[in-house]
Amino acid sequence: MKSVIAGLLSVSLAQASWAAPATPVIDVYKSPTCGCCNKWIDHLKANGFGVRSYDTDNVAQHKARLGVPPGYGSCHTAEVGGYVIEGHVPAREIKRLLKDNPRARGLVVPAMPVGSPGMEAGDRKDPYKVFLVNRNGSVRAYAQH
Repeated sequence: MKSVIAGLLSVSLAQASWAAPATPVIDVYKSPTCGCCNKWIDHLKANGFGVRSYDTDNVAQHKARLGVPPGYGSCHTAEVGGYVIEGHVPAREIKRLLKDNPRARGLVVPAMPVGSPGMEAGDRKDPYKVFLVNRNGSVRAYAQH
């Protein structure tokens, strides 16, 4: 009887894991000395993402390779599911992007707004926008925080 129950339980768990889509791994390119990048990575992990982090002294080459528009850069660049993620983009916006799957390059949060994930400073939260980068390089507002 125990083996039957164990067998049913393992089949049930296998079906549950098969049915639940896995959150993709995000590749993050960052400076080896940037603390806020590590805090953003912690935010991603806390929200269910797997992260592969790459320390580099030339993050700009990844920004150029992935099509981050001039003036929309930040301290780290990432890619997930064929999209660029630039700067302190909240995990929920990345999940929304992956769910909606728009024909776009990805999301950017320019600069390093206080209160964005990885840039927490007590109770201070400056308003900021997350922008969608279209395939032609133009941008439009995607979310307001």
